[in-house]
Amino acid sequence: MKPTKTIEFKIEGMTCNGCATTISRLLERDGVLQKEVSYPEGRARLVIDPNRVTPESLAEVINQTGHYRVVDIREEEGETGVSTNGAFHLIVVGGGSAAFAAAIRAEELGATVTMINKGLPIGGTCVNVGCVPSKNLIRAAEAFHCANHPRFPGIEGRATLTSFKTVVEQKRQLVSSLRQQKYIDVLEWHPNIRFVEGYGKIVDSRTVDVEGQTITGDAILIATGARPNVPPIPGLDTVDYLTNETAFELESLPKSMVVIGGRYVALETAQMFSRFGVDVTILQRSDRVLPTEHVDVTEAITHYLEEEGIAIHTGVRIHQVEKSPDGVTITFEKQGARQTLTAEKILVATGRRPNTDGMGLETVGVKLTDNGAIQVDDTLQTTVPGIYAAGDVLGENMFVYTAAYEGKLAAENAITGAGKRRDYSALPWVIFTDPQVAGVGLDELQAREQGIDVDTATLPLSEVPRALAARDTRGFIKLIRDRQSDMLVGARIVAPEGSELLMEVAMAIKYNIPVESLKDMFHPYLTLSEGIKLAAITFTKDVHELSCCAT
Repeated sequence: MKPTKTIEFKIEGMTCNGCATTISRLLERDGVLQKEVSYPEGRARLVIDPNRVTPESLAEVINQTGHYRVVDIREEEGETGVSTNGAFHLIVVGGGSAAFAAAIRAEELGATVTMINKGLPIGGTCVNVGCVPSKNLIRAAEAFHCANHPRFPGIEGRATLTSFKTVVEQKRQLVSSLRQQKYIDVLEWHPNIRFVEGYGKIVDSRTVDVEGQTITGDAILIATGARPNVPPIPGLDTVDYLTNETAFELESLPKSMVVIGGRYVALETAQMFSRFGVDVTILQRSDRVLPTEHVDVTEAITHYLEEEGIAIHTGVRIHQVEKSPDGVTITFEKQGARQTLTAEKILVATGRRPNTDGMGLETVGVKLTDNGAIQVDDTLQTTVPGIYAAGDVLGENMFVYTAAYEGKLAAENAITGAGKRRDYSALPWVIFTDPQVAGVGLDELQAREQGIDVDTATLPLSEVPRALAARDTRGFIKLIRDRQSDMLVGARIVAPEGSELLMEVAMAIKYNIPVESLKDMFHPYLTLSEGIKLAAITFTKDVHELSCCAT
């Protein structure tokens, strides 16, 4: 272990953040292992190898400029919060899933980490305004809905929503608890991760400015996430519209709501509010909801949502949004005819935009897409060597689990130079409507576009004994296989709790398990997973001709 010393300079003469950057560059000397220069605090904090450089010689470098002067030198005592063993220093900008996964992996590899975060609270989108609050409220709405709509003859039920504010409050408690347990407390277990609150701006491939404080490391990982995308609809900025960051904080339910959008967030949130008793209308620009999915998937989920009373208008062009006595009035065009719609609230769910504004990325040479996403190669390195990116800021595969995967991978590549490449070939995804929409791998159209000769097997849930016993046969299971190799290339599932079927298919894709082997595996009777076996059998046989559990 290298001998190190942590010192702090008190510096006079700095007048701006540029002065801090200038001093930071002056201190790029042999023996300086880490450095942070802060203009607001008038100080520099250094970790040095005392066998290679002395505090006095570094102070003289600063003093010789004639503009700045070191007026005090102090050696820090006790625990500094970051290991000072001369290890690789990774700077992580962001505080969500990708950032934490990267920081933890970096520490495992012997590195020290400075994590910089401001904006959303620590934990990022998922725990604060995304996955956790939405899925909690979706489950609450489902419990309320099912209590009022029992599926079994001879059972009648009626639930009452006595306090929506109480429902929201328990959601807040869950969010707070998970943020504490899975993020804040986690930092206590990792002494080589130091957390700095502030907005980070990239100065160069090794330096980040944090509101006047200059932090230098060996590599930088940008994991700043994304925010709701707000389209330029005339008048939208004059009304109090909702996004996922505000909708889950409502303490009282509106009588009516218009949801702009027709993908993941739009469909989940629309059904959730509808089940709580809100009159919901969806306006979707594309010709159908979930336009990137096969038509059988979109037609099925559209049918089930409309059955519950949600109005869905597709192929619309919104012309104007304006305040009205009853809330908000939206003027839109559908099939050449202008229509107006008034609702108490409007929810904008038209995708997400990466958080890259004001970070100085293009100035240092990091290329962005038109949507502001960071361009990376398959090792997650940007167009600037030494700067990596991971998570929603990439603008694709915006899931908390892919963010964690990317953060870990980027940290490994930055520190070890291993050059590991990302692989999404068996990536599962879920839309938490009811029934759920879930998928992994390619659908049949995507496979054929790649030149794969595929066939499909589609099994309606009415052929799955578990669904029959539960008296809920909404949906289907569709498997897509390579006709020549008998290997699965993908699956699409519309089913209550259909997401629980994904991992068997994902494992089969990743580890090249043929369909014939899936058919021969034991699947317990009256489990939903039996549906995968029955769907696999459907490639070659008619399940109507088989007895229970026969293959």
